[in-house]
Amino acid sequence: MTIQPFISQKFKFYSFLSMFLLVYVHGYNLNDSYLQPFTIVQERLTFTSFFEYFTANGLFRFRIPMLFAISGYLFSLGDEQPYLKRIGKRTKTLLLPYLIWSAIALLITFLWQQFPVTAKAVFNAQLDQFGDNRPYTEIGWKGIVQRWTLVPVAFQLWFIRVLFVYNLLYPLLKSAVIKIPKIWFTVCILLWLTMFGLHFIEGEGLLFFSLGIWLAKRNKDLTVTPKWLNLKWVVPVFLFVCTTKSILAFYALPNMFYGITLLLLHKITVFTGFITFWFGCDAMVKWLMNRKWFVWVSAFSFMIYALHVPLINYTHQLILPYTKSWPLYRMTDYLLLPLAIIIFSITVGALLRWTTPKLYGILTGGRGF
Repeated sequence: MTIQPFISQKFKFYSFLSMFLLVYVHGYNLNDSYLQPFTIVQERLTFTSFFEYFTANGLFRFRIPMLFAISGYLFSLGDEQPYLKRIGKRTKTLLLPYLIWSAIALLITFLWQQFPVTAKAVFNAQLDQFGDNRPYTEIGWKGIVQRWTLVPVAFQLWFIRVLFVYNLLYPLLKSAVIKIPKIWFTVCILLWLTMFGLHFIEGEGLLFFSLGIWLAKRNKDLTVTPKWLNLKWVVPVFLFVCTTKSILAFYALPNMFYGITLLLLHKITVFTGFITFWFGCDAMVKWLMNRKWFVWVSAFSFMIYALHVPLINYTHQLILPYTKSWPLYRMTDYLLLPLAIIIFSITVGALLRWTTPKLYGILTGGRGF
């Protein structure tokens, strides 16, 4: 099955937009910087704190479901190829970049740990997923290997790790989607709602990757808004629920009732945001994807994804002592630091593609040419 040109454009656009916004999600700089759907903000409500939570833990949360759905759709288009051959390709395009960029993040962290000022920034960032933020010279080779393979300091790499596993499981997922769709999607929705998660499988990716497979196998026209869907009510619901959740997060108590309430509001935000952005932004997609500069920039989506962590976290901690006295320093940091990291990532990608295209191809899994 061939993919329609405009759908291909939308896939490229949303892949770039998702990576662009991901940097802002990871640039969230309130006191408790670890975001969960049910995160309660332990500080007062201000314009800055509301804006950061509203965007990073609300408005931008459609990204991961969108990427999983696109991945499931695209992978299902290659069914004419032998399964083992496809997995071999995915090893080069997913598993190899995962290991390379995890190693790069370890190297960046090690280098920053060699100087007192930057070492303090690394320690304050508290990125180690084992909770052991000692210098790497103290944790031993076993600790290094674990952080390289299982829990990378570049924590965003979980996405391609899980995506590789879903590719491995594709024959089973496709069979479930085709043969028992009602049962399978009921199970997936329950896993999504309950935030089920193991190290290699989690509910959100499973649901939307399966949705991508279903859309491809049903040959759904993704350029047409379904008759049952009316954006005139979806968009207001999306914005209202996102706003309500963001305000509630500042006043909720740390108990099960508020936790479940915030979780349900988050899921509604994700679902309505997914629909809003996919069906409601066609004019913007067409305009930008017909601009040469944007097409050029969007080719570096993977570089933005792979390079921004841990740099954004360490850099934030590095500049914080010098900007804390500024008025609106957190808003300035939130708006400008992610943009600087994005520009840096694109610049590195462009230089690598220009000077060493073979290396660039290995680092990106063949993307961005």
